[in-house]
Amino acid sequence: MAEPESTVTNTNVKQKDPSKALVIAVTTRAIFNLEQEHKLYLEKGKEEYTRHQQANQDKPLPPGTAFAFIQAVQYVNEKILENNPSEKDLFDILVLSNCCPESGVRIINSAKHYGLEISKFCFVSDEDSTQYLKSHGVKLFLSADRTDVCNALRRGVSAALVFQQEVQAPSTPLRVVFDGDAVLFSDETDQIFQEQGLEGAVQYERAMEAVPMGEGPLKAFAMHLGKMRKKFSQEESPIRTYLVTARSGRDMGIRAIKTLREWGLAIDEAFFMDGAPKGPILAQIQPHIFFDDGLHNIQGAQNVGVPSAWVP
Repeated sequence: MAEPESTVTNTNVKQKDPSKALVIAVTTRAIFNLEQEHKLYLEKGKEEYTRHQQANQDKPLPPGTAFAFIQAVQYVNEKILENNPSEKDLFDILVLSNCCPESGVRIINSAKHYGLEISKFCFVSDEDSTQYLKSHGVKLFLSADRTDVCNALRRGVSAALVFQQEVQAPSTPLRVVFDGDAVLFSDETDQIFQEQGLEGAVQYERAMEAVPMGEGPLKAFAMHLGKMRKKFSQEESPIRTYLVTARSGRDMGIRAIKTLREWGLAIDEAFFMDGAPKGPILAQIQPHIFFDDGLHNIQGAQNVGVPSAWVP
């Protein structure tokens, strides 16, 4: 496979072993707020965009939606290395950009300005930059472009669409919230619900209670996160994970809990909302990122300033 047009390795950052690390790829528009620049790109074209980025290369870009998540991930690495300086199971961040290397100087300078530990910057001229995810061992891909996300999911990489919003940077530890069906778990019950309504879905869940659910698109990422979390006692862990699902605890919670147990995935807290809005509980948790397949839930999270990523 051809290498991307240009990969810049960040020599200021200790390079990780991608076969051991949890590699996260973020696009420039997910980690920085490039909405004005993107508008310029769409209206005036690539050359004008490149000129603008070069003229402003020493002006740091404002943080984007995934920025606080990347900072929190860095904090986890620090804590892991404090425990064991030779540990290889770390987060590894790479930035994937569709812009040319000439306009990438501003991206690299912005990352340096904020002290972000990004190991590689990949500037890809191809329309579909997701073809390089597997060769870099990427376990999670965050992008502000829906086509990118769908392509990554089709390639079997956990991926989610980040919406640009004003985000209050929550404090450490790293807090990640997962929805259940069609995110952590497969969408089998969702499909029954669409076809047979709530009563049909409840009956199906009762009948299938002893059978673990299928894997959802973010299971692999959640499992690796869980493995990292096990390096610490619950009190000292720099990672906290949550399940916030529309399922009701009484009728449909047992199978979800049994599935997590079967997978060996320990979750710190689980909330069975029984269809109630998720915004208030998310405002309480203050996660660095919230993954959901329902756009109404993403909207509710955005309304309370929670960084959200949609799994289409």
